[in-house]
Amino acid sequence: MEKYILIIGACGQIGTELTWALRSKYGNDRVIASDIREGSESLMESGPFEILDATDYNALEEVIAYYEISEVYLMAAMLSATAEKFPMRAWNLNMGSLFNVLNLGKEKKIDKIFWPSSIAVFGPNTPKETTPQNTIMEPSTVYGISKQSGERWCEYYFNKFGVDVRSIRYPGLISWKTMPGGGTTDYAVDIYHKALSEGTYTCFLKEDTKLPMMFMDDAIRATIQIMEADTEAIKVRSAYNLSAMSFTPIQVAKSIQNHIPDFKILYEPDFRQAIADSWPSSIDDSDAQNDWNWKAEFDLEKTTKKMLKHLKP
Repeated sequence: MEKYILIIGACGQIGTELTWALRSKYGNDRVIASDIREGSESLMESGPFEILDATDYNALEEVIAYYEISEVYLMAAMLSATAEKFPMRAWNLNMGSLFNVLNLGKEKKIDKIFWPSSIAVFGPNTPKETTPQNTIMEPSTVYGISKQSGERWCEYYFNKFGVDVRSIRYPGLISWKTMPGGGTTDYAVDIYHKALSEGTYTCFLKEDTKLPMMFMDDAIRATIQIMEADTEAIKVRSAYNLSAMSFTPIQVAKSIQNHIPDFKILYEPDFRQAIADSWPSSIDDSDAQNDWNWKAEFDLEKTTKKMLKHLKP
């Protein structure tokens, strides 16, 4: 039986690249992209697309039935910095969409679900260095609260109803293909654009703010890898820690200066500094390595080379 996949939130930073990757792997017609709005021309032309509000259960159920969907990637969410401005809107989107997909799994209308969590589930009392898989989780942001709640519900639906839901805690993500969507780690993308276009960048975090980061190619590979893993291999049904590298704004600036010597960085911390201060500095992802053979490929220098190479034209 052929597998048909639905991506919800396909026009977002992760969703766009995930759509392209899955279509390359499984065929354009077997991966249905959806979002509340239309996406880029290249995304829209590469395969089926549906305008879909993920909080509308009946509309979601109809799309799943029409395309005979077996797997759903729920990528729709309001991210950390934006969610702080619109807390109830963020909660309704982040949690309402998750419940809709989990309930469709409970009713056996889909076989497998991917839902992304985040390092935002951790809080100021979490061990900051090499944060373990199981630890204190006291998120202090709207986004983090919704993600921690989501983890608990994913685990509950698996234990109670046998819903095959899988998740990873994304660190900050860096991509040259798509622009970020309102996260606290967005500086690590914008800095490359500004380095090339203006030669200077004003960072909204302090120079020594160390955060876990990941190049998008690694994130997409991990997402597909966990979904393709044998059911028995997935031992964590809340969300897996995922790690690649950790760096500070001054470290990424120096990495850029190796290629653009005149590049300058300034610092004007804003409300996002408090969010970053509540998150870990580095992550222990040994469970993901042991359970489904996860291993990152990109470090900071490799990421900088890739970003500058592709953004320069």
